Amino acid sequence: QVTLVESGGGLVQAGDSLRLDCAASEGTISAYVSAWFRQAPGKEREFVAAVAWTGGALFYTDTVKGRFTIARDNAKNTLYLQMDSLKPEDTAVYYCAARTTPGAVRSAATYVYWGQGTQVTVSS
Repeated sequence: QVTLVESGGGLVQAGDSLRLDCAASEGTISAYVSAWFRQAPGKEREFVAAVAWTGGALFYTDTVKGRFTIARDNAKNTLYLQMDSLKPEDTAVYYCAARTTPGAVRSAATYVYWGQGTQVTVSS
């Protein structure tokens, strides 16, 4: 069982940066595939980035490549998402997620553990 708690969201202007944190309790986040998803109003939840437990392979959706960086601090049991050069279209509720089983990294349906979400709003 893993409990995930996100923090770090807020209101920023286009071009600004934000860092989201996802603290894991009752489990070791390094033993899981850990990911960030986001959901904008009226849209489906979409994959943003993931880090695999084996070798730490990184995955990003095309729209955030070069702007967002996912990282994991195993000692602190925390997952991060550094977001730079933010755009208004990045506005969404951001969720961290984790799972222990194999499956499609980019599919929300394969993740078992979810945080409560944190709002990111980017104004133009």
